[in-house]
Amino acid sequence: MEKLLNELVDRLRRDYGETLISVVLYGSAASGEFHEKFSDLNVLVVLKQLGVRELALGRETVRWWQKQKQPLPLLLGREEIENSSDVFPIEFLDIQHNHRLLHGGDVVAKFSIDTHDHRRQVEHELRAALLRLRGRFLGLQQDKGDVARLMLDSVSTFATLFRHALILADGAAPVKKHEIFRAAAERFSISAEPFEKLLAAREQNRKLAEAEIQPLFEAYLAEITRMAEAVDKL
Repeated sequence: MEKLLNELVDRLRRDYGETLISVVLYGSAASGEFHEKFSDLNVLVVLKQLGVRELALGRETVRWWQKQKQPLPLLLGREEIENSSDVFPIEFLDIQHNHRLLHGGDVVAKFSIDTHDHRRQVEHELRAALLRLRGRFLGLQQDKGDVARLMLDSVSTFATLFRHALILADGAAPVKKHEIFRAAAERFSISAEPFEKLLAAREQNRKLAEAEIQPLFEAYLAEITRMAEAVDKL
């Protein structure tokens, strides 16, 4: 991981020179919860300006990064990052609370997030993720293995959204996924059990038994639905 990040920064510095303001690692790799099978290296790149020319300059570096099976870096211009926190409060808060500076200045420390914008996006994202989960299940339900992968792949998304529900309710929240679900269970009177089972399976690299997949999905869906209703009342 460190070798990849160092090479990425070197390439970005060659591509952009003094135009490069900041390179920031965020997400599970910055929080210490990086999982080789399920996690990505999420990187924010801030430039003095960002247009077609700058996109073209980064073409080879981005192509190389994708060959390492990593997601596209998040590129933002300086003015853009100063004016977008009201539109992306979840993303900006996550980066602010949990990041590691790889190059340049710590621009994310200056983010200011409005609570109203934050609550609205948390409910929107939670309900949208719930709709996607139901829709995916409709198409996958005949294959228990696909249903298991659906839960294992989506649990990180719900950890993020539950964490932000806790921030809205109490002003703070844990970072570790196990702790997030336990805190959400206590604060919002839901059950952490389906989330704990999925996290344990991920950490142990263990396949879920076929007989447990259907009841686990039912519990998973039920608790997420209850959480969406709780956020609506905040």
